[in-house]
Amino acid sequence: MGIYSPIKAKITKIIEETSAIKTFVFETEKGFSFSTGQFVELTYPGIGEAPFTPSSSPLRKDEFEITIMKVGKVTAFFHNAKVGDVLGLRGPYGRGYPVENFRNKEVLIVGGGVGLAPLRSLIFTLFSSLDDFKKIVICYGARTPQDIVYKSQIKEWRGYKNVHLRLTVDKGDNKWDGNVGVVTTILENLPLKAKEAVGIVCGPPIMMKFTTLKLLEMGILPQNLYLSMEKNMSCGLGKCGHCRLGKYYVCKDGPVFCFEDIKDIHDIWD
Repeated sequence: MGIYSPIKAKITKIIEETSAIKTFVFETEKGFSFSTGQFVELTYPGIGEAPFTPSSSPLRKDEFEITIMKVGKVTAFFHNAKVGDVLGLRGPYGRGYPVENFRNKEVLIVGGGVGLAPLRSLIFTLFSSLDDFKKIVICYGARTPQDIVYKSQIKEWRGYKNVHLRLTVDKGDNKWDGNVGVVTTILENLPLKAKEAVGIVCGPPIMMKFTTLKLLEMGILPQNLYLSMEKNMSCGLGKCGHCRLGKYYVCKDGPVFCFEDIKDIHDIWD
């Protein structure tokens, strides 16, 4: 089978996360393997395809999950899919998170909106060997309480040993008793030693920009800061050029980048 040919992926379950976000559970005939942070190309026959980073644990080989936000024509068709439908799958592609570099360190994970999806795969990976990490701090922001994804699992994460969780929303309601403000407002006085910690960021470009600046200000070192630069990916193979980032192609050289490697590239947030 060539690199352009998708395999069949059957939808076995659909979870409605929010009014605009769904998690799809897939299985393939021979199982599927990926490294946390890698991405796949999901195809709706006759409509088109789009890149997504699996949101499930890479330790699971029998099935995998992809969390999709409805933002355009192709994702709207995905949202109309039903259990039992068969889609096309290419991949996995790219480079994921270098988890081996995180061991014996404090790990700070900052996500915004549906950007928690790729981070969820990483979180599951870290949770599978919690004793290998000194501490895990998760900071997550959404637009409103209704836009928070993985609500039930987030509650469970609070109970894990050496895991600290902070949530915020841009706009609260009469039932929300947590922090109100952008995600950078919950990065103050974190229970970690920034200069010795690893930072990981994923979310909308504007959120990633200001979060990165904040983490650097806090003392996170550029060589210990990892960004998921998933914007503008298209073909997944470095052929179309849509995801060019300086000398890099995000789909081939990323989507996970160490900030030290890309910090001097002009307009990386555009």
